[in-house]
Amino acid sequence: MKVTRVQIIQRGLSNRCPNCGGRTLFRAGTLFETNRECPACGLKIERDEGFFLGSLSLNYGVTLVVFLLPVMLLAFAGVISSTVAIILAGVGAIGFPMLFYRSSRSWWLMAYYYFLPHHLPANQRPVAADEDENT
Repeated sequence: MKVTRVQIIQRGLSNRCPNCGGRTLFRAGTLFETNRECPACGLKIERDEGFFLGSLSLNYGVTLVVFLLPVMLLAFAGVISSTVAIILAGVGAIGFPMLFYRSSRSWWLMAYYYFLPHHLPANQRPVAADEDENT
């Protein structure tokens, strides 16, 4: 394999294309708009609805566990008042997913290609000319 699982993880955590490693997942000058395919290598980033829904679910889960759960526990323990907790939860429920959006898209691609690295164009075998003629 040309692209290893370790490289896929490194590229996913740094919001890079899992195939070529370019900083091409998102359109230049935008915060939330992804490219349909990587301009450098042609990897299709927007494959189907599952890629959007998967990253959305990941974003929602991380928001609950990493942000909202600690706010709730701090309020329950009496470290912060319930009013402060409600304000933090309201602001964080909108703000945290926006800040985590790019990472959630990249992490979802990372998870997909970690388990299916042979789907990356860089890891596919080239078809020999003799095989084309025989089929």
